[in-house]
Amino acid sequence: MALLRAAARVLTGAPFILFGYEAASAPGPRVGMAEPLLSQVRGVLPIPVDDEAVVRANGAAQVVGGALIATGVAPRVGAAVVAGSLIPTTAAGHAYWEMDDAMARTAHRTHFYKNIAMIGGALAVAAAAGRK
Repeated sequence: MALLRAAARVLTGAPFILFGYEAASAPGPRVGMAEPLLSQVRGVLPIPVDDEAVVRANGAAQVVGGALIATGVAPRVGAAVVAGSLIPTTAAGHAYWEMDDAMARTAHRTHFYKNIAMIGGALAVAAAAGRK
């Protein structure tokens, strides 16, 4: 069972490390995708005005959270970090219901539900982390 738990942690944490690194090191079009949501959030919360810095920080949070999950050092903390970071990522990047193009809507709907599943996986890690 310990081997299965370790494999599950690695398989759950690895995508966050990979995708987080990509977002942190080369945010590219993610910045434009995040801008509308960040503008709305700024009306409620005082977050930095530099959208690129916010996208990079979110990516870095995913790297750290994914590493905490994958290594088993602090899987509950890591799971909370990645679940929290995926919520704005999903809302900003995959709002398929706002898209007119059918192919784009289908692709983003797939990514939206993939991200929802990743949040579920992170929550499962958090729930299972204290078990022996």
